[in-house]
Amino acid sequence: MKIELPNKEFVREEEWQQRLTASARQFIDAIGERSIFALYGKMGVGKTTFVKAVCEELGVTDVINSPTFAIVNEYRSDKTGRRIYHFDFYRIKKLEEVYDMGYEDYFYSGALCFIEWPEWIEEILPGDAVKVSIVELEDGTREITINEL
Repeated sequence: MKIELPNKEFVREEEWQQRLTASARQFIDAIGERSIFALYGKMGVGKTTFVKAVCEELGVTDVINSPTFAIVNEYRSDKTGRRIYHFDFYRIKKLEEVYDMGYEDYFYSGALCFIEWPEWIEEILPGDAVKVSIVELEDGTREITINEL
């Protein structure tokens, strides 16, 4: 499945936000019962922006930001009460750090897990994780592709 977002420079902010919200809704409709999402993409491509939009569509009213320094942020959907974990493994130096944080408690909790920089921890990703690739095309459009790992 592919979702496209226009180049933010070529559309009004309001239109871009509407398209981002629609993309988040499309993603939510497509995920079904799956809960682990590994987000691949270059620095600055919009992984956190997309996770934020998805969380907002799921009913999270907390401030949603990058967990770069905390490694994981926890949210709760005000609509469903479901827990959501947002990981950023960019600063992980050794896989032991992930073991020490008790990653299994998060990944196997049944909560939604959005994982940025999963390439640092691929060997411990659950087998049912869904690969979400975000790439910037030449014209600045973002293409979000959802595939099974």
